[in-house]
Amino acid sequence: MARFNRKELTRIKFLPTVTSTSLLPTRAEITAGTDYTDQITGIDGWSIENQPIETPDMGSTFVSKIGGDDQAADSSLTFYEDSTLDDIETDLAKGTTGYIAIFSKGDIASAKGLDVFPVTVVSNTKAYSTDNEAAKITVQFTITDRPALNQTVPAMT
Repeated sequence: MARFNRKELTRIKFLPTVTSTSLLPTRAEITAGTDYTDQITGIDGWSIENQPIETPDMGSTFVSKIGGDDQAADSSLTFYEDSTLDDIETDLAKGTTGYIAIFSKGDIASAKGLDVFPVTVVSNTKAYSTDNEAAKITVQFTITDRPALNQTVPAMT
């Protein structure tokens, strides 16, 4: 097993469009996206969770479960705020729709690990603090449909 550190390898991009119903973006759609990797300081969610269903019965004191509905975890990205530009505030304003593409093993042709989440921005909030830290903005997303997970990164063109 070849272990690795996600820092410097994983890339996170916002894609305005993905036309494929399988959510596999083309190289042109990836190129048209915005790479936010170097501005991100925190990541939360970006997974699928199952809501198991309890199935008790009179024959046992053990309560078994079966798989239930899947749902997306509450998901957000926290960015460093820029003191002169407002790209995060405008490009990811509340109501913006698109796709978050997470290249877990890098944006490298034929690499596995591309996850694509169809999203809507539901909040874009500055974090105010008196702590000794850089200014930050948290963008919360709703995942609007089942994401495509562990896809193969398309070839460079």
